[in-house]
Amino acid sequence: MNPLSVLSVTVVLMMTMFGVMPLANADDSKGTQALLEALGKSKHTLLDGVQEATKGGAVPISAKFELEDGKLSLSVYTAGKGLSVAPERNVLQELSGSPEQDKWEPKVEVFKDVPHVARSSEQLTLMALGKSSLADTIARVQKTQSGTVFSVTPIIRNHKPVAEVLVAEKGKVKKVIQPL
Repeated sequence: MNPLSVLSVTVVLMMTMFGVMPLANADDSKGTQALLEALGKSKHTLLDGVQEATKGGAVPISAKFELEDGKLSLSVYTAGKGLSVAPERNVLQELSGSPEQDKWEPKVEVFKDVPHVARSSEQLTLMALGKSSLADTIARVQKTQSGTVFSVTPIIRNHKPVAEVLVAEKGKVKKVIQPL
C-alpha cells in the first residue's frame, strides 16, 4: 500500500471512531439507565417534538428526552423569534411535556435565569452559524444509526458548530457528531 493510501485509510478510520463513539460514563449511571428504560414508554420521537415545536414559528435549538421527577419528559429549547434575532431580543424558551400521551402537549417556559439564558444563547448562536436544522440532523442520524435518538445539542468542535446526537440502543448510548 502506498503512503497516501495508508494515510487515507487512517483518516477514514479516525473519522469513524470519533464520529460514533460509545459514551463511557453516561450509560453506566443509574439516571441514564432509568432514562433509557423509560424511552420505550414514549409515543413520540425526538424528531416529532422538534417538528411540533416549529409549528408556532419558533426554531428548535436543542432537544432531549429526560426524566423529571422520575417521569419521562420530551424537552425542546427554541428561539421564539428565529435564528436571525440576537439572543437578548429573542424569546428563549423550553417546550416540555410527557411524550407518553397520544398527543404531546408541552408547557412553555420562557427562560429568565442566567444558566438557561446562557446555554440557550450559545445554542442559538451555534444553530445560526450552521446550515442544518435540528430536524435535518436527527433525520440524518436516524438513516445511519439503529436505535433511538434521544438528545441533540449544538456544540463547538474544532472551532466549528456541530451537533452532538445521543442514540440509545440495547441499553447503551452512542454519541454521534454531525456537522450543522
